[in-house]
Amino acid sequence: MLAGMPSSSSTGPIAGPGAAGALSDVTRDDASLRRFLHGLPGVDQVGCDARAASLGTRSIKTTAKAAAIDLAIEMVDLTTLEGQDTPGKVRALASKAMRPDPTDASCPATAAVCVYPDLVATARETLGDSGVHVAAVATAFPSGRAALPVKLADTRDAVEAGADEIDMVIDRGAFLSGHYLQVFEEIVAVREACGDDAHLKVIFETGELQTYDNVRRASWLAMLAGAHFIKTSTGKVQPAATPPVTMIMLEAVRDWREATGQMVGVKPAGGIRTTKDALKYLVMVNEVAGQDWLDPDWFRFGASTLLNDLLMQRTKLSTGRYSGPDYVTLD
Repeated sequence: MLAGMPSSSSTGPIAGPGAAGALSDVTRDDASLRRFLHGLPGVDQVGCDARAASLGTRSIKTTAKAAAIDLAIEMVDLTTLEGQDTPGKVRALASKAMRPDPTDASCPATAAVCVYPDLVATARETLGDSGVHVAAVATAFPSGRAALPVKLADTRDAVEAGADEIDMVIDRGAFLSGHYLQVFEEIVAVREACGDDAHLKVIFETGELQTYDNVRRASWLAMLAGAHFIKTSTGKVQPAATPPVTMIMLEAVRDWREATGQMVGVKPAGGIRTTKDALKYLVMVNEVAGQDWLDPDWFRFGASTLLNDLLMQRTKLSTGRYSGPDYVTLD
């Protein structure tokens, strides 16, 4: 257990001032890693659900709401991950990411476009030097069930094609079986395959992790392995992102910075469809992790339909009228 760590916690910091030095030794073998992860304080499920619900009652009004909507747009990883995806669909999505509202040049671009690895080159060509990143899912997405050489080849192919960000999935079967060092080593290997050219987001598929304690353990495991972002879900399993699991992950990155001085980003993905939902998450980011995370470099929304609602609400604030259903393009 880390120096200064309390024996139990629901929402408070879980790492003490001596944590940074202690962390260097916890991954030396499977027993040490298991001891560390199971030494993390358990999550009070009732308290966690209650606090997440309480944060969801906060409201953002007038000019602050307009600024929050623009920030949410800038945080969107505009995503298409379907078997029927085509180069034409990806080009259209990339164009929308760069200019979400063609009628309003003041509307900000999204953070990234997220696609399968074989469509990275198409997205890269369309986005050019716009500043919108190309994210690619990899490592046998969404199951994570493939041999490590396959996962690494998948990652390298995406980076070579122009991906700025890799969204990998952990092997949930290995994690739930307690093979933590195996999961750790795979994350380390994938980060190395990203080289210096791509950031790594690690997807937990929280809907399959079964407990809030496992969400906390997965968060720390991924950060120990060098993740740049931790991400809730693939969007292919329900439940996907939820306020309680996102809050646990925000607590983890907050405590990680306290322990190490390093920031790690958070990305809830799947099921976030409305402006109201997005603003609730921004309130949670501010209240739990802090203002430093209110930045696309440190917080993202993985979404396909959220952007449309953000655009319609943005227009409502500027014109006083709701747009018709034909105002925005279908994704």
